[in-house]
Amino acid sequence: MRTIRDIQIFENIPILVRAALNVPIENGEVINDYRLRRAVPTIKYLAARGAKVVLIGHLGEQGTETLEPVARALGKLLLGVSFFGETVGVRARAAIRNLAPGQVLVLENLRRNKGEIANDRTFAHELAALADIFVEDSFDTCHRAHASIIGVPELLPSYAGLLLEEEVRELSRALMPIHPSLAVIGGAKFSTKEAVLTTLLKTYDHVFVGGALANDFLKVAGHEVGKSLVSNADANAIKKLLANPKLVIPIDSLVISATAVGTPTERAGARVATAGDVRTDEVILDHGPGTSALLFSLAQKSKTILWNGPLGNYENGFIDATDAFARAVAASGAHSVIGGGDTIAAIENLGLLPHFSFVSTGGGAMLDFLAKGTLPGIKAISSHPSN
Repeated sequence: MRTIRDIQIFENIPILVRAALNVPIENGEVINDYRLRRAVPTIKYLAARGAKVVLIGHLGEQGTETLEPVARALGKLLLGVSFFGETVGVRARAAIRNLAPGQVLVLENLRRNKGEIANDRTFAHELAALADIFVEDSFDTCHRAHASIIGVPELLPSYAGLLLEEEVRELSRALMPIHPSLAVIGGAKFSTKEAVLTTLLKTYDHVFVGGALANDFLKVAGHEVGKSLVSNADANAIKKLLANPKLVIPIDSLVISATAVGTPTERAGARVATAGDVRTDEVILDHGPGTSALLFSLAQKSKTILWNGPLGNYENGFIDATDAFARAVAASGAHSVIGGGDTIAAIENLGLLPHFSFVSTGGGAMLDFLAKGTLPGIKAISSHPSN
């Protein structure tokens, strides 16, 4: 995989950079600039050598959001950043020509054009027409077969940015853990986690299944989960994973009555239920203190800890187990690798980010890389060395 260190000429060259610009925005302002801060080293490297740096990326899922607030936030981190409200076309190319060496231009949200997600060949050509060189630095989207990710590298000389290089190096290292080792996979949707769980069980000493994902495992294991969130999971696949002695599931849960969900007093009625003691009219919303104690013990014994995904209904305030594990990992002294938006947000809220060895910008991309050892976006820039 060639990196930007292999580029020979920079001065006055327009370089198209697929960057991680998908950040949370409220009331027109970026509220968490973690991904933007991680994008800065590559941008600075190119700008300092006189390149015209053209940033492309996506924001949100609807295709209607604008990257203008993101450009403003980047402008607080870097000098010479401007925004242009179109993505491709004559006017976008003219705006790029007018850039001085070392300046940075953020183009409008890629997903405003339907050709991005569809990997439309024409849209890929329009993007490629913006620059002479392509740099992939958006690890968080490298698992997507979109035009800017796999289409453009077929048309331009392509390189990995510094962030992508670091992600590949650190996550590859995580696939060869120092023992004893602990992997914790939270979140939901068993279908998106089966492959990574299967891979991690081959190399990690303990693999804990948390969050709503754990409900599927508890149910298949024969425990009552009441009205808790479960997915349409393959029970036989889960049984196969449960048969592995390395797999660990929660031993207790924080539950509330289903009728109390979403009410102002929902936490007031919460109780701790051991596995098998959940009532049919209750909902599991977090792990209990027994599970947190179990995870603390495993973390203290581990030399490598891998973590992706919150351990409870984090978005709705059930953060106890997630926060407790974050503190346990930070205090463990282990080589720690984490990823996932909610996971990172939890750690940042606790002020613990500096205590983790590596923090990935990817959620789903991190899981896919760990499961497969590569991603479509990485293959794309590695498959066309002579373009």
